[in-house]
Amino acid sequence: MLDPEDRDAVLANVALKQTNTDYRVIVELSLIYSSEELLAVKRAYQARYKHSLEEDLAARTSGNLRKFLVALVGVYRHEGGEINSKLASSEAAILNNCIKEKAFNHDEIVRIVSTRSKTQLVATFNHYKDEYGVSINKHLKEEPGNKYLAALRSAIKCIEDPKKYYEKVVRDALIKRGTDEDALTRVVVTRAEKDLQEIKDLYYRRNSITLNKAVAKETSGDYKTFLLTLLGKED
Repeated sequence: MLDPEDRDAVLANVALKQTNTDYRVIVELSLIYSSEELLAVKRAYQARYKHSLEEDLAARTSGNLRKFLVALVGVYRHEGGEINSKLASSEAAILNNCIKEKAFNHDEIVRIVSTRSKTQLVATFNHYKDEYGVSINKHLKEEPGNKYLAALRSAIKCIEDPKKYYEKVVRDALIKRGTDEDALTRVVVTRAEKDLQEIKDLYYRRNSITLNKAVAKETSGDYKTFLLTLLGKED
């Protein structure tokens, strides 16, 4: 049994080795994990693979996606609860100007999302919605094949509401033809001792079926037993 940081280092490495890099793993590590947890994963990654996570990430991605993901994992994000309302207002305006100009890959967007504390970013996104009438992700419309934009949207979801983000990952994994076992396993395993019960509660409210029953229906054999053991008994 691997320690959490070793397990997550392996998950990151597997994600990077896929033909299409699973950027969600990197986004989750960078924006849902604490700065200390991310640092521990990066140390474990370097000890195990003799390369830094940033180095392998840069080697296996390119363009805007590389710029964004390397920026996310390369920062030690401030964890304080302080909010600067004036800064939230000014940076919401910067984000809106970039989006209006369709400069989704603008350095200012990368700078703001990759360096500000999560608390400050939530305040900025809230101000954006108050000032411009819709959430920032509603303005960042999906573009098929644009991995950078998809990663940016995922990052914002992780910042705004991690549990809602994870519930959507699980829901999509279960309804996907053949079941996305990598995504489903990742959420159940990494959140088992953290907020899995809250994710299960949210799943039930959103889908009118318990996560246990959904997993039992869509999986089988030892894999099914493994997941149901981690999910625990239903309330």
